[in-house]
Amino acid sequence: MDQREVRYEVEGGTARLTIDREAARNALSPLVVKQLFEGLEQADADPAVRCLVLTGAGSRVFCAGGDLGGMTGDGFLSSHEGRRGYGLLLQRFQQVKKPTIARVNGHALAGGLGLVLACDLAVASAEAGFGTPEIDRGLFPMMLMALLQRHLGRKRSLELVLTGERLTAQQAVEWGLVNRVVPAAELDAATKALADKLAGKSQAILGLGRRSFFTAEDLPLAQAVEFLSGQLSLNVLTEDAAEGVTAFLEKRAPKWNDR
Repeated sequence: MDQREVRYEVEGGTARLTIDREAARNALSPLVVKQLFEGLEQADADPAVRCLVLTGAGSRVFCAGGDLGGMTGDGFLSSHEGRRGYGLLLQRFQQVKKPTIARVNGHALAGGLGLVLACDLAVASAEAGFGTPEIDRGLFPMMLMALLQRHLGRKRSLELVLTGERLTAQQAVEWGLVNRVVPAAELDAATKALADKLAGKSQAILGLGRRSFFTAEDLPLAQAVEFLSGQLSLNVLTEDAAEGVTAFLEKRAPKWNDR
Protein backbone atom coordinates (compact mmCIF):
# COMPACT_ATOMS: atom_id res chain seq x y z
CA MET A 1 0.00 0.00 0.00
CA ASP A 2 1.30 3.45 -0.92
CA GLN A 3 2.59 5.35 2.09
CA ARG A 4 0.55 8.45 2.81
CA GLU A 5 2.42 11.65 3.61
CA VAL A 6 -0.45 13.91 2.52
CA ARG A 7 -3.96 13.40 3.88
CA TYR A 8 -6.87 14.21 1.57
CA GLU A 9 -10.27 14.92 3.13
CA VAL A 10 -13.47 16.54 1.85
CA GLU A 11 -16.08 18.15 4.06
CA GLY A 12 -18.87 20.52 3.12
CA GLY A 13 -17.52 21.35 -0.33
CA THR A 14 -13.97 21.99 0.88
CA ALA A 15 -11.08 19.63 0.20
CA ARG A 16 -8.25 19.72 2.74
CA LEU A 17 -4.71 18.64 1.90
CA THR A 18 -2.64 18.09 5.04
CA ILE A 19 1.11 17.49 4.86
CA ASP A 20 1.36 14.69 7.42
CA ARG A 21 5.01 14.54 8.48
CA GLU A 22 4.84 16.27 11.83
CA ALA A 23 7.93 14.51 13.19
CA ALA A 24 9.89 15.79 10.17
CA ARG A 25 8.45 19.30 10.51
CA ASN A 26 6.19 18.57 7.52
CA ALA A 27 9.19 18.79 5.22
CA LEU A 28 8.79 18.35 1.47
CA SER A 29 9.87 14.84 0.55
CA PRO A 30 9.49 13.55 -3.03
CA LEU A 31 6.42 11.65 -1.85
CA VAL A 32 4.86 14.79 -0.37
CA VAL A 33 5.32 16.63 -3.66
CA LYS A 34 3.85 13.70 -5.59
CA GLN A 35 0.84 13.36 -3.30
CA LEU A 36 0.18 17.11 -3.30
CA PHE A 37 0.00 16.91 -7.10
CA GLU A 38 -2.41 13.99 -6.80
CA GLY A 39 -4.56 15.83 -4.27
CA LEU A 40 -4.80 18.89 -6.50
CA GLU A 41 -5.85 16.74 -9.44
CA GLN A 42 -8.46 14.93 -7.35
CA ALA A 43 -9.94 18.15 -5.99
CA ASP A 44 -9.95 19.80 -9.40
CA ALA A 45 -11.84 16.88 -10.95
CA ASP A 46 -14.46 16.62 -8.19
CA PRO A 47 -17.52 18.83 -8.87
CA ALA A 48 -18.47 18.58 -5.19
CA VAL A 49 -15.26 20.39 -4.20
CA ARG A 50 -15.64 24.16 -4.38
CA CYS A 51 -12.57 25.25 -2.41
CA LEU A 52 -9.22 23.73 -1.43
CA VAL A 53 -7.35 24.24 1.85
CA LEU A 54 -3.66 23.38 2.33
CA THR A 55 -2.19 22.91 5.80
CA GLY A 56 0.34 20.98 7.84
CA ALA A 57 -0.11 18.41 10.59
CA GLY A 58 0.19 19.54 14.20
CA SER A 59 0.31 23.06 15.57
CA ARG A 60 3.96 24.13 15.28
CA VAL A 61 4.99 23.88 11.62
CA PHE A 62 3.05 24.38 8.40
CA CYS A 63 6.01 23.24 6.30
CA ALA A 64 9.73 23.68 6.96
CA GLY A 65 10.69 23.40 3.29
CA GLY A 66 12.73 20.77 1.49
CA ASP A 67 13.82 17.63 3.31
CA LEU A 68 17.55 18.35 3.70
CA GLY A 69 18.12 14.76 4.74
CA GLY A 70 17.10 13.71 1.25
CA MET A 71 19.60 15.84 -0.66
CA THR A 72 21.86 12.89 -1.40
CA GLY A 73 21.24 9.67 -3.27
CA ASP A 74 17.71 9.39 -4.56
CA GLY A 75 16.17 11.90 -2.13
CA PHE A 76 14.51 15.26 -2.66
CA LEU A 77 16.60 17.77 -4.67
CA SER A 78 18.99 14.99 -5.74
CA SER A 79 18.39 15.59 -9.43
CA HIS A 80 17.33 18.41 -11.71
CA GLU A 81 13.97 16.79 -12.40
CA GLY A 82 13.40 16.33 -8.69
CA ARG A 83 14.06 20.00 -8.11
CA ARG A 84 11.81 21.00 -11.01
CA GLY A 85 8.98 19.00 -9.45
CA TYR A 86 8.61 21.52 -6.65
CA GLY A 87 8.51 24.43 -9.11
CA LEU A 88 5.87 22.66 -11.19
CA LEU A 89 3.85 22.10 -8.02
CA LEU A 90 3.84 25.84 -7.29
CA GLN A 91 2.49 26.43 -10.79
CA ARG A 92 -0.11 23.68 -10.47
CA PHE A 93 -1.66 25.40 -7.45
CA GLN A 94 -2.40 28.39 -9.64
CA GLN A 95 -3.70 26.27 -12.53
CA VAL A 96 -6.48 24.50 -10.63
CA LYS A 97 -9.98 25.81 -11.24
CA LYS A 98 -10.85 25.95 -7.53
CA PRO A 99 -9.78 28.77 -5.17
CA THR A 100 -7.06 27.78 -2.69
CA ILE A 101 -6.38 28.81 0.91
CA ALA A 102 -3.26 28.18 2.98
CA ARG A 103 -4.17 27.39 6.58
CA VAL A 104 -0.82 28.34 8.12
CA ASN A 105 -0.86 26.49 11.43
CA GLY A 106 2.81 27.14 12.21
CA HIS A 107 6.12 28.16 10.70
CA ALA A 108 6.23 28.40 6.90
CA LEU A 109 9.87 28.37 5.88
CA ALA A 110 11.80 27.97 2.63
CA GLY A 111 9.73 25.79 0.29
CA GLY A 112 6.91 25.94 2.83
CA LEU A 113 6.69 29.69 2.31
CA GLY A 114 6.50 28.98 -1.41
CA LEU A 115 3.41 26.84 -0.82
CA VAL A 116 1.77 29.69 1.09
CA LEU A 117 2.51 32.08 -1.77
CA ALA A 118 1.17 29.59 -4.32
CA CYS A 119 -2.24 29.59 -2.64
CA ASP A 120 -4.71 32.36 -3.50
CA LEU A 121 -5.31 33.37 0.12
CA ALA A 122 -3.65 32.63 3.46
CA VAL A 123 -4.87 32.62 7.06
CA ALA A 124 -2.12 32.29 9.65
CA SER A 125 -1.84 31.48 13.32
CA ALA A 126 -0.40 34.34 15.33
CA GLU A 127 2.40 31.98 16.37
CA ALA A 128 3.57 31.29 12.81
CA GLY A 129 6.85 32.55 11.41
CA PHE A 130 7.83 33.11 7.78
CA GLY A 131 11.20 33.16 6.08
CA THR A 132 13.75 31.83 3.62
CA PRO A 133 16.64 30.49 5.72
CA GLU A 134 18.31 28.72 2.76
CA ILE A 135 21.21 31.19 2.66
CA ASP A 136 22.36 29.90 6.06
CA ARG A 137 22.51 26.37 4.64
CA GLY A 138 24.62 27.37 1.66
CA LEU A 139 21.55 27.33 -0.59
CA PHE A 140 19.30 29.88 -2.27
CA PRO A 141 15.48 29.82 -2.59
CA MET A 142 15.52 29.78 -6.37
CA MET A 143 12.06 28.62 -7.44
CA LEU A 144 9.92 30.16 -4.70
CA MET A 145 11.71 33.44 -5.44
CA ALA A 146 9.58 33.75 -8.59
CA LEU A 147 6.47 34.03 -6.42
CA LEU A 148 8.20 36.08 -3.72
CA GLN A 149 9.09 38.77 -6.27
CA ARG A 150 5.48 38.97 -7.39
CA HIS A 151 4.24 39.38 -3.82
CA LEU A 152 6.85 41.72 -2.36
CA GLY A 153 8.84 43.49 -5.06
CA ARG A 154 12.61 43.85 -5.23
CA LYS A 155 13.74 45.36 -1.91
CA ARG A 156 11.73 43.24 0.48
CA SER A 157 12.26 40.07 -1.51
CA LEU A 158 16.01 40.62 -1.46
CA GLU A 159 15.93 41.38 2.25
CA LEU A 160 14.35 38.01 2.97
CA VAL A 161 16.48 35.88 0.66
CA LEU A 162 19.81 37.59 1.40
CA THR A 163 19.53 37.76 5.19
CA GLY A 164 17.55 34.61 5.92
CA GLU A 165 15.74 36.49 8.69
CA ARG A 166 12.31 35.38 9.84
CA LEU A 167 9.14 37.46 9.86
CA THR A 168 6.47 37.23 12.53
CA ALA A 169 2.90 36.54 11.48
CA GLN A 170 2.02 40.19 12.04
CA GLN A 171 4.90 41.30 9.83
CA ALA A 172 3.77 38.80 7.19
CA VAL A 173 0.36 40.49 7.11
CA GLU A 174 1.95 43.93 6.87
CA TRP A 175 4.21 42.79 4.03
CA GLY A 176 1.33 41.16 2.15
CA LEU A 177 2.42 37.52 2.46
CA VAL A 178 -0.80 36.47 4.20
CA ASN A 179 -4.32 37.91 4.31
CA ARG A 180 -5.04 37.69 8.02
CA VAL A 181 -3.63 36.50 11.33
CA VAL A 182 -5.74 35.04 14.12
CA PRO A 183 -5.05 33.40 17.49
CA ALA A 184 -4.23 29.71 17.10
CA ALA A 185 -7.52 28.75 18.75
CA GLU A 186 -9.44 30.65 16.04
CA LEU A 187 -7.51 29.35 13.03
CA ASP A 188 -9.98 26.63 12.06
CA ALA A 189 -13.00 28.91 12.36
CA ALA A 190 -11.35 31.71 10.38
CA THR A 191 -10.23 29.33 7.64
CA LYS A 192 -13.66 27.71 7.43
CA ALA A 193 -15.42 31.06 7.23
CA LEU A 194 -13.23 32.10 4.31
CA ALA A 195 -13.59 28.72 2.57
CA ASP A 196 -17.37 28.81 2.98
CA LYS A 197 -17.48 32.30 1.50
CA LEU A 198 -15.53 31.17 -1.58
CA ALA A 199 -17.60 27.99 -1.88
CA GLY A 200 -20.74 30.13 -2.13
CA LYS A 201 -19.57 31.91 -5.27
CA SER A 202 -20.10 30.82 -8.88
CA GLN A 203 -17.39 28.28 -9.58
CA ALA A 204 -17.51 29.08 -13.29
CA ILE A 205 -16.79 32.75 -12.69
CA LEU A 206 -14.18 32.06 -10.01
CA GLY A 207 -12.36 29.75 -12.41
CA LEU A 208 -12.49 32.23 -15.27
CA GLY A 209 -11.44 35.09 -13.02
CA ARG A 210 -8.50 33.27 -11.43
CA ARG A 211 -7.16 32.18 -14.81
CA SER A 212 -7.48 35.72 -16.13
CA PHE A 213 -5.76 37.16 -13.05
CA PHE A 214 -2.68 34.95 -13.36
CA THR A 215 -2.46 35.35 -17.14
CA ALA A 216 -2.66 39.15 -16.99
CA GLU A 217 -0.20 39.40 -14.11
CA ASP A 218 2.88 39.27 -16.31
CA LEU A 219 1.54 41.09 -19.37
CA PRO A 220 2.45 44.71 -20.24
CA LEU A 221 -0.36 47.09 -19.34
CA ALA A 222 -1.76 47.56 -22.84
CA GLN A 223 -1.76 43.81 -23.51
CA ALA A 224 -3.27 43.08 -20.11
CA VAL A 225 -6.16 45.50 -20.69
CA GLU A 226 -6.80 44.05 -24.17
CA PHE A 227 -6.71 40.48 -22.86
CA LEU A 228 -8.99 41.28 -19.91
CA SER A 229 -11.52 43.04 -22.12
CA GLY A 230 -11.91 39.79 -24.03
CA GLN A 231 -12.26 37.84 -20.79
CA LEU A 232 -14.99 40.24 -19.67
CA SER A 233 -16.90 39.53 -22.88
CA LEU A 234 -16.71 35.82 -22.08
CA ASN A 235 -17.80 36.56 -18.52
CA VAL A 236 -20.95 38.49 -19.45
CA LEU A 237 -22.10 35.68 -21.77
CA THR A 238 -22.18 33.06 -19.00
CA GLU A 239 -25.37 31.76 -17.40
CA ASP A 240 -24.18 32.79 -13.96
CA ALA A 241 -23.54 36.37 -15.06
CA ALA A 242 -27.16 36.58 -16.23
CA GLU A 243 -28.35 35.02 -12.98
CA GLY A 244 -26.21 37.34 -10.86
CA VAL A 245 -27.52 40.47 -12.56
CA THR A 246 -31.12 39.24 -12.44
CA ALA A 247 -30.83 38.35 -8.76
CA PHE A 248 -29.39 41.80 -8.01
CA LEU A 249 -32.26 43.53 -9.79
CA GLU A 250 -34.81 41.29 -8.06
CA LYS A 251 -33.14 41.86 -4.69
CA ARG A 252 -32.59 38.16 -3.95
CA ALA A 253 -29.66 35.80 -3.48
CA PRO A 254 -28.36 34.31 -6.76
CA LYS A 255 -28.72 30.60 -7.49
CA TRP A 256 -25.54 29.59 -9.26
CA ASN A 257 -25.49 26.88 -11.93
CA ASP A 258 -21.67 27.06 -12.24
CA ARG A 259 -22.00 27.69 -15.96
